Amino acid sequence: MRQIPGAWHRTAAGAGLVGADGSIHPTIFAEMSALAAHTGAINLGQGFPDEDGPAAVLEAAREAIANGVNQYPPGRGIPDLLSAIAEHQERFYGLRLDPARNVLVTAGATEALASALLALLDDPEDEVVVFEPHYDSYAAVVALAGARLVTVPLRWPDFQPDLEELRAAVTDRTRIILVNDPHNPTGAVFDAEVRTEIVRLAERHDAVIVTDEVYEHLVFGAPHVPIATLPGAWERTLTISSGGKTFSTTGWKIGWISGPAPLVDAVLAVKQFLTYVNGSAFQPAIATGLRLGDEFFRGIADALRAKRDLLGAGLRAAGFGVSEPAGSYFTVADAASLGVTDAAAFCRSLPERAGVVAIPLTAFATPARRAEYATLVRFAACKRVDVLEEAAARLADLAPAV
Repeated sequence: MRQIPGAWHRTAAGAGLVGADGSIHPTIFAEMSALAAHTGAINLGQGFPDEDGPAAVLEAAREAIANGVNQYPPGRGIPDLLSAIAEHQERFYGLRLDPARNVLVTAGATEALASALLALLDDPEDEVVVFEPHYDSYAAVVALAGARLVTVPLRWPDFQPDLEELRAAVTDRTRIILVNDPHNPTGAVFDAEVRTEIVRLAERHDAVIVTDEVYEHLVFGAPHVPIATLPGAWERTLTISSGGKTFSTTGWKIGWISGPAPLVDAVLAVKQFLTYVNGSAFQPAIATGLRLGDEFFRGIADALRAKRDLLGAGLRAAGFGVSEPAGSYFTVADAASLGVTDAAAFCRSLPERAGVVAIPLTAFATPARRAEYATLVRFAACKRVDVLEEAAARLADLAPAV
């Protein structure tokens, strides 16, 4: 049998994909979801809804299957979805896109991200600046591309970056500034000063901005502001989003990336050798979703905000400190007052102790910074109200006796 190349093993190990003994590490999401299934605990760890999305979107998928949309779609995506994405960007953000040149459909936002990084990183000296804690695939893909990850910490309780630390991180070696806003895992929404500084630094150091905006319609308060809309940003920005979070169809894996044609073409050159294409019948369904009325988009944000408040109240009653998120599915809680010093051990014991699953924030941090997040835990609010109420009742048993 052909041996696994040493370079691959070193890269995989650096990304946390394999252990020192060669064993494959499952992601924290797989581990905790398996623990939820084994114990019967309520899964507030992995961020997937437990309710279906809008009926019109589901029906459009059924119709597409019935009408024979079951073979390979075009490489860039079904034209109607490309058009719907362009319409969406102009409708909500005033960005005018050519559907045939500025948009590419991908197998979820994660493939869009992987394709973009693999396309743009071609030198071992290339650096990618990310905000930490960060979605776990970021570090893995940067490692697979052979580049270097440079992190800017986000700190409890507001999780806004320090601008001086951001300026120190971005240098002439920076190839990509990777921005997740609204942010997973913290639920932060970056303020205008942060967004403006990201663009200024990218211009100064000739970096590309790659944005992960999958929670764009799940912002509480002010509307989402894509970095691509800022002066000077469009020509150097790739914007990534997907239909999974907006339409509660995470299993469909329909994502997209948009931006200047030369950058999108570079992503396509890689993407065509990954999945090639995906989800033919789901693409017209997501196009239907993107054209739903404003009341739908307002409604999903309002509903999730109410769930955020319900979860936050339950966590406070259980004795946690709570950072109130400005967007996304997630709430970060501090378990220090419960005597917790190791969030990972706490999360592994929580299903048996309280019948609830959560994710330690340390899973989203590099080893050098995990101590800063040692007592912090991420909970997902994207569940039915009755599920969140039951989870809150179970967590109440953790509250210290008064």
